[in-house]
Parts: sequence; C-alpha cells; structure tokens
Amino acid sequence: MTYQPYLPATDMERFVRELAEFVTFGDADAAVVRETAPIVLAREEALTKALYEHFLKFPASARFFLKDDGTPDPERIERRRHSLARWLRETAEAALTHENAYYLLTIGLSHIIMPRRQTARKMAPYECGVEPVGSARNRFHVKFYLVAVLFILFDIEAVFLYPWAVAFRRLGLYGLVEMLLFIGILLIGYVYVLKKRALEWE
Repeated sequence: MTYQPYLPATDMERFVRELAEFVTFGDADAAVVRETAPIVLAREEALTKALYEHFLKFPASARFFLKDDGTPDPERIERRRHSLARWLRETAEAALTHENAYYLLTIGLSHIIMPRRQTARKMAPYECGVEPVGSARNRFHVKFYLVAVLFILFDIEAVFLYPWAVAFRRLGLYGLVEMLLFIGILLIGYVYVLKKRALEWE
C-alpha cells in the first residue's frame, strides 16, 4: 500500500492516529495516563526536582544547567522545573477535568461537521499571495542567491546609519568623518558589484 500525502488540517483524525502510531501510544497507554494522573499531580514537585537532580549527574545534560563557573544555575533549573510541572498539570487535566473534555469535544465536533469542499486552489501551496508557478523542486539560477546575499549585505550595512544618526550630536565631527569613510567604502563595494554586473539578470 503506497502512502498518500495529505495536509494534516484536511484529515485531523488520520493525523492524530498516525502520530499515536508513530510513538506507539495506544488505548492502554491512554488508560494508564488517566489512572496515574492523580498520583503524578500529588508528587509533582518531588518528580520535577528528582528529574533535574538526575540531569546534573551527567556532563552531557548538566552543561545546559550550569553557570560559567561550572556550578548549577538554580534560577535556570527552577524555570525548567516550572515548565515541566505546567506540562504535567496540563497533560493530567486533559484526562481528568470535564472542562478540557468539553473543549476537546467542541473542537472534534467542529472538525467533523465542517464543510470539506476541497478544490485545486484550496490545496495549492501558499506562497505569500503569489500564484505558484511550476514545481517547488525546480533549480534556481545562482544569480538568485547572489542577489539575495548582496541585498542582505547592503541592507545590514545600512542599519548602522540609525544608531549613528541617534548619536550624531554627541559624536560630533569625528563621527561624521567616520561615517563618511564608512559610506565611501560601501559605495566602492556597490560600484564594484555594478561593474561585475552582479545585479543583472541574464
């Protein structure tokens, strides 16, 4: 059986089912989550603390939670523990509270009853409002990349004019001379690019 590609938004049921199959998450696993959720929530602080203490025992994982001097960074660890605890609560609540069940039910119903009139225009890739032409796998001419790099280069150089303009009065004549030299070098580079016809399409 060949795999038929699709957009997840057009078949959410299949998308969720494939994700569950990929991580081997079945009905039995969901039942375990629901049964153990109260235990996990009751020991949330102890679990998150033990996990990050375990991370600190191994250099490969500890390096993400250490200061420059090699000592543990309590502020960073506390932030990560807070994020993990929030994830645990949200995961458990999704299986426990009726509010989340109602939310999932309404999302599921809206997906089931929504109109599914698929057209070629709806299924076409979106390219910033531009009508897509040809295949996305076509090769681009090297000129395309060259112009893009030159644009980024000169655009970034122009950004330096803003802080200079803000501090112009404080920098005085020295700042003016330095900026004139900077713009002169930039113009030399621009003239060189024009001489090489780097901005012309063939």
